[in-house]
Amino acid sequence: MTFAYLAALLFSLTGMILLDRRWRLSFWRDARGSAISMGAGIAFLLAWDLAGVANGIFFRGESSWMTGVLIAPEIPLEELFFLTLLTYVTLNVFGAAQTWLSTRRDGVRGGRA
Repeated sequence: MTFAYLAALLFSLTGMILLDRRWRLSFWRDARGSAISMGAGIAFLLAWDLAGVANGIFFRGESSWMTGVLIAPEIPLEELFFLTLLTYVTLNVFGAAQTWLSTRRDGVRGGRA
């Protein structure tokens, strides 16, 4: 049992938190809305995974990089952190796009192209 994949996911999540903090992309812009969006996204993706497992579409691959801890049949612990990372990346990209478009729009209004 190793924690390499989980450590990589936690490292990546830390990077997302630092980007969010620096540029105020999601949680530092609207903590309540971001928490609701993240919770809904994770719940949807986890339900999707469970439906895939129930229909025999998804299955857990064996890897020496994973902990081996399961939170549900065929759903490893790392999947929860992966879904969190995936949702956080989406929130940050959306926040960055909003910031960029807002800055661009304000620049055009101010006479700059």
